[in-house]
Amino acid sequence: MKKVMFEKPDIAELKKRFALFDMHFHTRYTDGRNRVETIVRRARALGIGLAITDHNDIRGALELARYRDVPSIPGIEVTSREGTHVLVYFDAIGDLEMFYNRCIRPALGSNVMSSTGLCVEDILSAADRCYGLTVFPHPCFPAYVGICNLSFEASRLVRLLAAVDGVEAINAENLRRWNLKAVKLAQDLLKPVTGGSDGHFLSSLGRVLTIAPCEPTAKAMLDAIRRRQTRVIGKETSFFRKVAAGGAKMRSGMLRSPELLEKNIRFSYQVLHMKSRAIRDRVVGVRSIREGGAGRPL
Repeated sequence: MKKVMFEKPDIAELKKRFALFDMHFHTRYTDGRNRVETIVRRARALGIGLAITDHNDIRGALELARYRDVPSIPGIEVTSREGTHVLVYFDAIGDLEMFYNRCIRPALGSNVMSSTGLCVEDILSAADRCYGLTVFPHPCFPAYVGICNLSFEASRLVRLLAAVDGVEAINAENLRRWNLKAVKLAQDLLKPVTGGSDGHFLSSLGRVLTIAPCEPTAKAMLDAIRRRQTRVIGKETSFFRKVAAGGAKMRSGMLRSPELLEKNIRFSYQVLHMKSRAIRDRVVGVRSIREGGAGRPL
């Protein structure tokens, strides 16, 4: 079986051999549309485990942990100061609470969906101190929410990619070409892979699954990730579902529109600056070659 498979999961068949988790899902506590109890009912019906990974918030994860009959992984999606997202998972709900209260809560912005005051390095370091497992979600999304964006200098990006524990290989809200780039990134880095729906609607739950030959518990699955034993199977959502999810995110972002506008302007400026510098360096290089060869004998 391949490490990453772009196909609809056959949950009934996969359950015979693997633990199954949708490792990226959102609730109404941030920008999702559904309550935890509704999400749990759907996960129970599907026969899968899940991680609720709300943005800078753990209320959904805490509520999920109370349902003992549905396997769950304590998690959170932290928004860095740069706007880049980092998924952090824990073996136990108490470890997530400690991480949140000690490291995230003091750095929160004006709104739960706002960027924290922590840079990406700070998040990775804090998670490591609290025994968390870090994953870059949608790493090749062409904006600041994905780690592989043009606002990071190459040397810094290399350090960040080396420091993270894993890479999200399939994100159901992404386009196929971005996910394919994420798969290659994980392969090149020799990093473990995870996958999740990044669902904001109930219909997305279970569309992408992280699977491993282990017990369906948080510790067993995270240990499997650490040992690079996980596989990812799933497909992206349809165009219309992407549009619907995008609209829901936009509506939830109305309150933070000034910050988002500022962030997008800053990112656009950084991209334009880097592209302008690359063009300038290329022109200078060509000119140097021409001038250097002007006086050479034929």
